[in-house]
Amino acid sequence: MANRLTTFILIGLVAGIALGWGLNVAFADGTEAGQARLVEIAGYFNIITQLFLRLIKMIIAPLVFSTLVVGVAHMGDTQALGRVGFRAVGWFVTASLISLSLGLVLVNLFQPGVGLDFPVPPADAASGVERSAFNLTNFITHIVPASMIEAMASNEIIQIVVFSLFVGVAITAVGEKAAPLVRGIEGLVSVMLQITNYVMRFAPFAVFAAVTATLAERGPAVLGDLAYFMGSFYFGMALLWAILIGAGFLFIGGRMRLLIGYIRAPLILAFSTASSEAAYPRTLEALDRFGVPPRIASFVLPLGYSFNLDGSMLYMTFATMFIAQAYGIDLSLGQQITMLLVLMVTSKGVAGVPRASLVVIAATLAFFDIPEAGLLLILAVDHFLDMGRSATNVVGNAVASAVVARWEGQLDPPEPAEIVRPAAPSHVPPPPPGTLDKLGDRLEDEGPVHR
Repeated sequence: MANRLTTFILIGLVAGIALGWGLNVAFADGTEAGQARLVEIAGYFNIITQLFLRLIKMIIAPLVFSTLVVGVAHMGDTQALGRVGFRAVGWFVTASLISLSLGLVLVNLFQPGVGLDFPVPPADAASGVERSAFNLTNFITHIVPASMIEAMASNEIIQIVVFSLFVGVAITAVGEKAAPLVRGIEGLVSVMLQITNYVMRFAPFAVFAAVTATLAERGPAVLGDLAYFMGSFYFGMALLWAILIGAGFLFIGGRMRLLIGYIRAPLILAFSTASSEAAYPRTLEALDRFGVPPRIASFVLPLGYSFNLDGSMLYMTFATMFIAQAYGIDLSLGQQITMLLVLMVTSKGVAGVPRASLVVIAATLAFFDIPEAGLLLILAVDHFLDMGRSATNVVGNAVASAVVARWEGQLDPPEPAEIVRPAAPSHVPPPPPGTLDKLGDRLEDEGPVHR
């Protein structure tokens, strides 16, 4: 199923590129009427994409809650929970610093904004991105939900994680009395995974529609306007992938190759829909097949979606410095290090916020007196950059989950890709077609043989 889904997603991606480009060529005549027609056509395709993303949002809250509660309950004691949490957060902080630092180094090395010399806009010019709600006080108080119903209704992942941790720890403390509740939530996990399977069958159509709409409305020219900026950023992401995968090889060895294969489908899904959230259910399934125990994956992965957005953090330093360079604003080394630390704090817990990276960048620009309207320079290509950073977030969280499982000594054998039947000995004539399959079915019916 997973391999076929990957194939269909790739087909949808290629078909979307072809159709979107063709529509843009057919209707982009340079007039306002032609552009309005393209926007209208893109809107029709976006209906399919929005339906899919709403289906994903529909399952995220109950899936995170049920898997995380069961995972914590199955750890057996709060000591194991604290150990896994400490290791996960330690990995997240280290990966965050590496991602932010890499973006800062590369943007100074390539200097994609130098030479653009855009005029500094008026001080009161706005970018259209709301940033007033993001400060340290709001961030800290926002972690704890005022209402679990509200948190689940708005898909606030970090608040769902906090409440789920309380429920899981309480179940562990209560013990046998909570056993019926655990069995009920385990049933909910099974139901949610089956619903996820239904929803993911819609993914190829959503990928096709999303890519078609983007290229039809904006055309391929948008990729050339800021090509050097985009190329530098994608080079940085490729380097970050190499670091993350290299760290995976360091801690889990040659099995890292298998992990790359298992997460191929969620990677393509995150890239084509520009949504890490859309890939969450499939990533959870891929980690389970790879051998990460559900009690670890269902704990580490939701935390990663709030605290370990590696691709987004690389983008934040890169884009902020690009805007400063484009306006000819020189930031000292001390200011750049301060920027890194500010982004380290403000980037946490914003996974559920639409265009969260832009929101954090807007707040950071104001902190350093860089014109907030500079965001308009990158809004045109932000969707294409979001595709890359969403895929990078999936890689970072998958590697983190696998490494934590290895540190816990609980990395299970992976599920085989296929069952290979042994060939019959050369001196024995092969059995008639279908005999081995019938024998296997019979053995399954009779159960194991005890000698």
